[in-house]
Amino acid sequence: MQSENPLIADFVKLANAAAGTFAGMTREAREGARERIKATVGGLDFVSREEFDAVKDMASRAREDSERLAARVAALEAKLASGGNPAV
Repeated sequence: MQSENPLIADFVKLANAAAGTFAGMTREAREGARERIKATVGGLDFVSREEFDAVKDMASRAREDSERLAARVAALEAKLASGGNPAV
């Protein structure tokens, strides 16, 4: 059922144009915000998960080596204190 009144038809056209404009503005605002977030986050110095895991593994191995060397030093110091030969 379509109205023959030109005033109503003009109002409907105006409403449709406003809705289209609003949708475009919303889309542009969303894309602009997304670009600003990308620029902000891109400037930060993040590491990848693989890099983080690799460094974590290296730190774990270094800690194990340190503990092993500390035990070896303690054993050598104990031998030296008891008057034994420190060569291992």
